[in-house]
Amino acid sequence: MTPPRAQPWLVPSCQKLDAFIPFLGKYHWPVSGRCCQTCTPRSWDGFYPEGLAALGLRDASRLTEADTRFRGWLVRRVCGFLAAWEWEIPAESPGQLLERICSSRRVQDAASSPEPGPRGDEGSQRSRKEEICQILGEIQAPLSPLLLRLCHWLLPKLLTRVFLSVQLHRGQLEMVLRAARTPEVPLVFLCSHQSPLDGPLLSFLLLSQGVGLPRVAVSTRTSPRLRSLLQRLGGIFLPSGMAPTWSGQDEGLPGAVLDAFVQEVLRSRQPLVLFLEEPSAFVRLAEPARRWLLRLLRALRDRAVPDALLVPVGITYDVAPGGLEQGAAPPQPLGLGSCLRAAFRALWCQQRGCARVDFSQPFSLQEFVDNNLVRPMLSGSPPEQLLLPTILGRGPLDVGSVGNSGPTLGTEEEILVTALGLHALSDSRASSAITAVGITAVLLLHRYQEVLLLPQLMRDFSELLEQLLLRGRAVSFSGQLRVLLVHSLRLLPPLQPLQPPLRLLQPPRASARARLGRLAGGVRHQLAGEAVGACAIRALVLEMLPVLGPPSSLTKIVLSRDELLHKILELLQLLPPTLLGLQPCRPPECHSLDILDKLILGGLLEEEEVEGERWGCDVAPWRPGRGQSLGFFTDDSDSDSEHGVPKQCYKLREPQRFPGFLLFLCRLLSPVLHAYGRAVHFLHRPPWPLPEQDCVEALLEFLAEDEDGYPDRSLALSSLQSFKDMGVLEELQTPTGPALQLSQPFQSASKREKLAAFIQQFTQL
Repeated sequence: MTPPRAQPWLVPSCQKLDAFIPFLGKYHWPVSGRCCQTCTPRSWDGFYPEGLAALGLRDASRLTEADTRFRGWLVRRVCGFLAAWEWEIPAESPGQLLERICSSRRVQDAASSPEPGPRGDEGSQRSRKEEICQILGEIQAPLSPLLLRLCHWLLPKLLTRVFLSVQLHRGQLEMVLRAARTPEVPLVFLCSHQSPLDGPLLSFLLLSQGVGLPRVAVSTRTSPRLRSLLQRLGGIFLPSGMAPTWSGQDEGLPGAVLDAFVQEVLRSRQPLVLFLEEPSAFVRLAEPARRWLLRLLRALRDRAVPDALLVPVGITYDVAPGGLEQGAAPPQPLGLGSCLRAAFRALWCQQRGCARVDFSQPFSLQEFVDNNLVRPMLSGSPPEQLLLPTILGRGPLDVGSVGNSGPTLGTEEEILVTALGLHALSDSRASSAITAVGITAVLLLHRYQEVLLLPQLMRDFSELLEQLLLRGRAVSFSGQLRVLLVHSLRLLPPLQPLQPPLRLLQPPRASARARLGRLAGGVRHQLAGEAVGACAIRALVLEMLPVLGPPSSLTKIVLSRDELLHKILELLQLLPPTLLGLQPCRPPECHSLDILDKLILGGLLEEEEVEGERWGCDVAPWRPGRGQSLGFFTDDSDSDSEHGVPKQCYKLREPQRFPGFLLFLCRLLSPVLHAYGRAVHFLHRPPWPLPEQDCVEALLEFLAEDEDGYPDRSLALSSLQSFKDMGVLEELQTPTGPALQLSQPFQSASKREKLAAFIQQFTQL
């Protein structure tokens, strides 16, 4: 019998396109999320099941009779209630917890008075215990089993009204379940943060899949009523007595109580869920996350637990609940009333997307601390010493001591916290699946500049998806191509109107670009490394054009390997690694070589020897000084080259199935570089010094004035942080908080113009 085959369907443009079925059981799903083999080599082979990709997905929001001990037609109708009633919820005694925390060494040291009075010892101990009890009440509250079962019975009903499905990979779940069975070792989930729904969603998934009821760290921007409710459901909070920004200074009794509480949670082997970023500021390690990570390291150092297994978690939505794809708005406090209104709006929502939760491979915290390979990258020479000489024309870039962070990093403990947070944030972002809405948004934003036909969008969607699958990127969708595109366009209201006779799509309006840019962030994060290489190629081509003129074809241009690596390194030194999806444990030189390899494997570069009739970027005589500074990149086999020109060169190529892919990669990084360029022009405006928070809001208002760009809080924060690391801005400590001040060199307009020109070379078309 002849096997069934996909039937082609006819589109209005009379072109035949086959139904898109590359991963509907015929091929394994791409699964990402392996732990870092450099930092945690012993964890690389742990808990990873054979044939993980073939285990498939399940919809975790729909409970069936398989989730209960019973079977039958009646069970199928009440299986959600039966499952919620059977889930194991840990019982605890508040009195015993308080006694254990009071007996903690850290709490006793923080609570001890340097000059105890001769009398009133019993009264002072009673008042001290009341203070500890008050602090503990701000952190947590006794769990309510009845309320937990009721909420986790209602939550799947809400999820099925908000999402078409909540996808969970069975192979990744098997990894987590194997790690949960490790004796005396707790699990800690380090998550990206997309929406306020992330906490309840993860709590439900971990409890329903047999991992256990987690303790979820919640933002302090909640109303008292909502905070009390979340505490009864397993939420934990930072105490109010702690300083708003963390530092190496003594945090007093609130910090000691928080240390003791986290140690008790880890000893009881309750899963702990920590969010690494704020929903309004992606790919930036949040200050509360640093506080919680510090508690993990102290628990390990105090030997409260022998080890902890860390699981990076990536959460993706077609469209984040709550409209948080508008990245310019400041974070708003949550209240019980706003949550109820959001839930009722979700019940009447007509356009539903999908959600996906990805668990990365667990790795050992003790192994990460013992190796601590991120620290040399953080404590190396700052960009102030490396990149500014190149920008200001004072000398070549010294790649022998390149670092990735600013000049002030704090104590050894703070450096380790930053290293762990950045690495976990990079892992959670790398494990996040790509959505169909994200691919559609990135094509509409960066691929087209005019009216387009729907068949053209479908063809480019298929080609970009193939490029992502070839790179091993996980996707959160399957189905026919036309259905996927119609689903994506319906979730993008500003782009929804299609003219049925011609299937025309208008280019996105200015009001829609900010939302598209937010939704396209997942694809940009996955291809950011190759986008850096494409921008470096464009910068080299622009350097050549004034001398040789425009070539008849880009394929006639030959690029020097050393010059290309040097230009890639300059851009890597400007942008933070978390923004580019790069692991912070590797030096920028290695990232430059990896990016070059990806460009070659992706078909954008082809190695060949320089010929006389080719166009070359090395139009000036070779400078031995720069060649010596780039000794890491120079191949010894080039020592016999004539006239000092290296033999190893590359010519540009164009992928046949995706024409214009190089230009598309350049545009992919253009919102980031455009925001950095606008931030340079912003330096002319404020009266310095300016409080840092006011500076962020003023920069967002300045970005909103540009018709070609859009305001994004993550990019605004990232640009200011990069300027501080480079020495463009200086941080001053004032009585009202930290303030930013222009450094002495950049108080000159000519120096700011040089900085703008350096960034502009990567953005010009």
